[in-house]
Amino acid sequence: MNSPNASFEAVPQLARVIPRDSHPISRSGISPDALRVLYRLRDAGYQAFLVGGCVRDLMLGNEPKDFDVATNALPEDVRRLFRNCRLIGRRFRLAHVFFGRDIIEVATFRAASAPEPGDEPMLDLEGEGEGEGDDGDAVDAAPAAQFDEPDVDRVVNEQGRILRDNVYGTIDQDVWRRDFTVNALYYNIADFSIWDYVGGFEDVMARRLRLIGDPETRYREDPVRMLRAARFEAKLGLELDHATSAPVAELRQLLASVPSARLFDETLKLFLTGHGARSYQVLKARGLLEVLLPSVARVVSRYPGGPVERLLVAGLENTDARVRNDRPVTPTFLFALLLYGPVAVEIESAPRDRWQDTGTILDAVDSAIRGIYSRVALPRRFALGVRDMFALQPRLEAPRGRRALRLLENPKFRAAFDLLALRAQCGMADPAIVEWWEKLQKAGPQQLASLAEGAEGGWPDGGSDDAAAPASSGEGGPGRPRRRRRPRSGRGPRPARG
Repeated sequence: MNSPNASFEAVPQLARVIPRDSHPISRSGISPDALRVLYRLRDAGYQAFLVGGCVRDLMLGNEPKDFDVATNALPEDVRRLFRNCRLIGRRFRLAHVFFGRDIIEVATFRAASAPEPGDEPMLDLEGEGEGEGDDGDAVDAAPAAQFDEPDVDRVVNEQGRILRDNVYGTIDQDVWRRDFTVNALYYNIADFSIWDYVGGFEDVMARRLRLIGDPETRYREDPVRMLRAARFEAKLGLELDHATSAPVAELRQLLASVPSARLFDETLKLFLTGHGARSYQVLKARGLLEVLLPSVARVVSRYPGGPVERLLVAGLENTDARVRNDRPVTPTFLFALLLYGPVAVEIESAPRDRWQDTGTILDAVDSAIRGIYSRVALPRRFALGVRDMFALQPRLEAPRGRRALRLLENPKFRAAFDLLALRAQCGMADPAIVEWWEKLQKAGPQQLASLAEGAEGGWPDGGSDDAAAPASSGEGGPGRPRRRRRPRSGRGPRPARG
């Protein structure tokens, strides 16, 4: 096994300084709030750098989502400088400087490389940021004053994973806690230069993703780096260098030892930040999907290119488009997509005449959620939302009179309808019923009554055995397109006779 210090051996201790006229970063692309923090730290006599993903994105010509600052000022020093500052974190403290809803995170240089379990950052579901410029540093929302336990030196488990490493340091030490060279660039507000210790400048320009130090050791220190590599490959179009990609096949099973709450966080970063469809393809290609979401991987590998995989990819593409258009996205809909195959496999294990029963569907959803929970801890509020979306599918496919109008008021209607529309797009539901619901949502009061009366006797063939249950897996087997009669052209749902 590699020694804990193997990834830091043979590393030069002096930065290469790239002057302002030799790099593309301009202050016009930097958040004014970040500039205020940088200038105030500089004017108070401290070193102040933009660091991580924001520097990388500025060099690539992308607009950074977050601006992170690194400094030699201690967190208490930062708090004294900014009245709008709050300290967070447990054993390693960070300063958050608030400007309305915007937050500039200020971290003191560390002589360390990874957080202890349970201290990893969680994706802010309200949209305040990914924190992708760091290496998964310890962040939580609890006030630092609650935690007065002393720092402990570097602790590594038997697999080489760092359990604790929380010591303040200098910039020369701070750089080695970062994971990839492209995330280890420091923009110095003192003279607008970039400091590069690890060849990250050339890697950004070449769009190359390379781990700092020995890749096997770095993956053992923190297996989530394999998912981060996949995310940067998908999001930024970076090419993994051979040494960085080679150990993944052998070490990917280490992800099974990562806390499931952290893997939930990483799953959202992979699929809900505008590059979900590409992330799915990268995870499949690198064998990471079968470790992160084994039940999902089993279904799509059994029926490659089948209806379930088409539904998943189409849903991720729709989600990516919503992100690009600044429209909201939710973990509930994401996990309904991811779990569609496992849920349908469970449904189809029941007798055929029970496929449309709400109880059968909910039992299948619960089983599918339990199947991923050891890897990805889906919070209860999202799990309940997934249950509601699946439970509404039979009612959406077989609307009955004015009860259909009440469905429009259900808080989960829109998400459930979007799933129905996606199923119809992939041949797993009747497009005519989607069209009917679309008309209903756009109709005025009198049209509503007319449409509802037209469905008073139930949707045509609505009582057939496979009319309501979510279909699942593959061609000729689970997931086959439904066969049901369409309403007469131009006349809407056919009313019941008599």
